[in-house]
Amino acid sequence: MPSQPSLRPFDIAVALRLVLVPEDRYEPLAIALATSTSAVHRSVARLQHAGICGSGSRTVVDTSLHEFLVYGARYAFPAVHGPERVGLPTAGSHPELASVFGTDEPVRTLVWPMEGGTVRGEALVPLFNGVTKVAARDARLHMMLACVDALRVGNSRQRSRAGELLQHMITARPQ
Repeated sequence: MPSQPSLRPFDIAVALRLVLVPEDRYEPLAIALATSTSAVHRSVARLQHAGICGSGSRTVVDTSLHEFLVYGARYAFPAVHGPERVGLPTAGSHPELASVFGTDEPVRTLVWPMEGGTVRGEALVPLFNGVTKVAARDARLHMMLACVDALRVGNSRQRSRAGELLQHMITARPQ
């Protein structure tokens, strides 16, 4: 009997990168995500099985990805916090998200730990190894991953705003 396949946190990064560069080939996708081609290939297969990518393609199904991120990411990939560290800002600490969330409520500073980081805050374990390298190279993907973290750790208002931003970024992608 086959085993039950399940999505992995890295699969979220693959799906978001495919939103930014639709139908990207496996090798450039692996380079962009600082991983191996085989890891990306397995990830795309899991995304296809879950219905987030179309069957037999690397085309992301917008509504499926958004629905999973907004309603399932925080349960499937619960946030793991660590001690205060220096790193790359994420969730509500990301500069663009901080401006969207406003100053109505205090937002704790969250970072992906990174040597040579620019912000000091509470560590948030990233969805996958290498996220800081990937985010430092691609500002759009950094923003999307920060939105996913906001969905995982934010209050209901922050999750709502992050979901709206992700919806806009997912549907405004190049065709």
